[in-house]
Amino acid sequence: MLRKLTLSAAASALAIVAMAGAAEAQDWRLNPSYGTVSLVSGFSPDPYLVSLQSGGSINASQSIGGSCRGYIANAPDFRLQYSAGNVLPLIISVSSNADTTLVINGPDARWYCDDDSGQGLNPSLRWNSPPSGQYDIYVGTYGNASYQNATLSISELRSY
Repeated sequence: MLRKLTLSAAASALAIVAMAGAAEAQDWRLNPSYGTVSLVSGFSPDPYLVSLQSGGSINASQSIGGSCRGYIANAPDFRLQYSAGNVLPLIISVSSNADTTLVINGPDARWYCDDDSGQGLNPSLRWNSPPSGQYDIYVGTYGNASYQNATLSISELRSY
């Protein structure tokens, strides 16, 4: 039986692209610039918000490749230690007046990247069955190495 894939579903499927291998320029072992949090599924308040500046001097499309875009820092911007439950998704998104991107090194040591799956020119990544573990989050600025004000959102309810 053949299934039809709608344009929206195809775009969503392409937005979450995981790539194996390590990026040479990003060092997830460094201390995150804007902190760390440990959250357990069902956390409150939801969303958990972090004010930060997007950007960096490293071009993610060159250092990581694949669908990764934007200029990011060497150290993670933020680190999430997440204990997943059995029901809720994990949604990590960014809100900014600038064109931002997301680059995340997941608990499976794979890179997940997004450019515009959130609202407007904002990125959003969603795991319907998220693995527990460490998520190293890089918030990039699309197109140049400028630093822009942004808000990182970690939610189990929706993209912000």
